[in-house]
Amino acid sequence: MDLGLTGKRALVLASSGGLGLGIATKICAEGANVMLAARSQDKLENAADTLTNAGPGTASYMVADLAEAGSAEALFGAAVEALGGVDVLINNTGGPPPGGVVGQGADVWRAQFDTMVVRLIELANLCLPVMREQGWGRILTVASSGVIQPIPNLSISNTIRSALVGWNKSLSNEVAGDGVTVNILAPGRIHTARTDALDSAAAERQGKTVEEVRAASNATIPAGRYGTVEEFASVAAFLVSEPASYVTGSIVRCDGGSIRSV
Repeated sequence: MDLGLTGKRALVLASSGGLGLGIATKICAEGANVMLAARSQDKLENAADTLTNAGPGTASYMVADLAEAGSAEALFGAAVEALGGVDVLINNTGGPPPGGVVGQGADVWRAQFDTMVVRLIELANLCLPVMREQGWGRILTVASSGVIQPIPNLSISNTIRSALVGWNKSLSNEVAGDGVTVNILAPGRIHTARTDALDSAAAERQGKTVEEVRAASNATIPAGRYGTVEEFASVAAFLVSEPASYVTGSIVRCDGGSIRSV
């Protein structure tokens, strides 16, 4: 299937590794020119070189920390300079610290909300005028299965990412007539460094081995295993593609069936 991404200009957040880099790799392989953004210059430089050498799209990068005020404007300006504009925005952030709701101070909530919600909305607002004017644009937000079925010990993520669900649906209704789609992609247990860290923390907390924790997780997934970054990235690439032009305002699950609700 031709995804119609050749020559499209994509800004991909949190893309020095994990799901973000997986998405950037996939859409670059489909011919998109991408700008990577994250906090690690060494990882970004290596990733950009790898993607450009693999082609057919090209990759550039900018070091950015979404916790900083003004980072959205700086990122958008850099993307315009490097790419000429943004046709595809991949909203993606790292996960907040694990833990429960009780005892989390207001300063923690504010800081995480700014990083995980406000900056993404700021970036979308900067990208939207040109997307709407040209009659084509894609905004895809990587969230979590926790926005549908809250995940134990990830209460901050469950709460804050859920704000993006209401924003996603509201925005999609406003811009669908201009050829801009707005969707959320909710990963289940995709094997990344983040899931490795969570499994290790769970093993320590429960007095088990990491292998035992993973076996228990696999037992809750109808597919019987963790997903791969490549599988997840393929779904993301479709959602920002030309053939997906009638998919908007949706939460799409890539979870191996692990979310129990209909």
